[in-house]
This record gives sequence, structure tokens and C-alpha cells, in this order.
Amino acid sequence: MNARANFAVAQPGLGFAGLPRGGAPDRPQLGHSLTFGLLHAIGGAIAAGDYDDKPFPPEAELARHYGTSLSVTREAVKMLTAKGLLASRPRLGTNVQPLSCWSLLDTDVLRWLLQRRHAADALGQFNQLRVAIEPAAAEFAARFAWPRGVQRISDALEHMQLCERRDEDPIDARIAFHAAVLQAARNPFYAQFQDAVEAALRIANRMRRRTGDPADELAAYATVRGAIASGDWEQARAAMHGIVTGIFTPDDRSGQPESKHPLAGKS
Repeated sequence: MNARANFAVAQPGLGFAGLPRGGAPDRPQLGHSLTFGLLHAIGGAIAAGDYDDKPFPPEAELARHYGTSLSVTREAVKMLTAKGLLASRPRLGTNVQPLSCWSLLDTDVLRWLLQRRHAADALGQFNQLRVAIEPAAAEFAARFAWPRGVQRISDALEHMQLCERRDEDPIDARIAFHAAVLQAARNPFYAQFQDAVEAALRIANRMRRRTGDPADELAAYATVRGAIASGDWEQARAAMHGIVTGIFTPDDRSGQPESKHPLAGKS
């Protein structure tokens, strides 16, 4: 489940829903959607490790701290429980679950992890999964060579090239390219991976975790597009592997990966 919060800019002197702060000037501002705002506030705090060395507070305490009703607080806690971050047991209350229980491919959970504690480590571990999935998706996209899929990939590549000429940030175009390749694999499981990839790419872009010359990177994307369009599945797989692992060299723009460990936390 991906809960997209609609965050609002708080006005000076006003609290939630435009009401006076009532003696809580440091109270977090959750935006128009209190449930989703509270979900992101608590989820981010859990991912940041705020409750690693202390008990998770009762719902009534959370409601007082964030200035929400008990019904809103219970709904947010219920959503966090569904995402695996919390568990409630009779007479034991609500507790934070270990990381292994979290729904790590949930885009909210992934975003909280990448924005908080050990973000570089989490990004590197997620990219290990990308290495296993995205090159295979490129291979299947080439095997199908679906005309509509190839066109979407081409459109995204043209947008990337335009951003390069204008010296603009190509992140939206890069995300569109990766999403188009996953969709072109004609497999709904690959297609559902695109939201998680988008979250990782955006965080990596903020962290500036990119290597090599932009021209080499752009050439590798062009190689993927050309290989998929021509049905060269081996080249498509190898070139996408090079993109995901962040390996681009001026002497080898075919996208063939160098023989070294693929995980480097690159996007």
C-alpha cells in the first residue's frame, strides 16, 4: 500500500486545521490529510530509530503529541501494522517489529528507510535487488520488442537527451525510462516494481550517488533502447546491468559490466 500524504504549509501561529496551537508550538504539522500525515510522521520516526531504545507509546500519548483524534491515531497505527512496522499483542501493547518483518518493497517503507538511518546501506541493498530484476526485465522487453513499449522507452530516452542538452536534471526522464523498460517486459510483477525503483532513484539523485561521465551514462541508456528495439536480448540485459551497477567507461559504451562486485550503492 502506498499512502501519499498531502502535506500543507503551516501558517504562523496556527496548528492543525487552522486552529490555535494551544501551548504546543513544537507540535509536528501533518497537513490536510491527518491520517496519512500521521502515518508518515510515525513511520519516519520508526525508520529513524527513535523507538529503538524506548517503548512505542500508547495511542493516547501519540494522539496528544501529534494533536490528532484517537480515531485518526488508531487508523495510522493500523496502517503501520499492515506494513509490518508494528505489532499489537494482548497485554503486551504495540511494539516496533524488527526490520525483517517490514514490507520493504512498500514504497512508503522504502522511502522512510532511504531518507533516514543508514540510507546509503539501504540503497546499496536495494540495488542488489535491482541488479537481479531490471536486467532481466530488459531482456524480456527485447524478446517481446513490443512496439508501444519501445516507443515509451524511446520517448524517455529523448527526454533524457533533451535534459542533457539543456543542462537540466534528468531524474524524471530516467525514472520514466526505467518504468518503461519494466512495463515493456509484459509481466505485471515487473511492472509493480517501478514505484520502488522510482523511490530509490529519487533518493539516490538527492544523495548524488552517480558515477562516471553523463555522456557515458546516456550512451548506456541508448544502448538499452537500441538493443530492446532490435530484439538483442543479451545486449539489453548487459547494458541494463551496467546502468544499475553504475559502471560506465569511455572505452566500453556497450553497457557491458566490468568484472567486479556489482553492488556499489549506485543507481
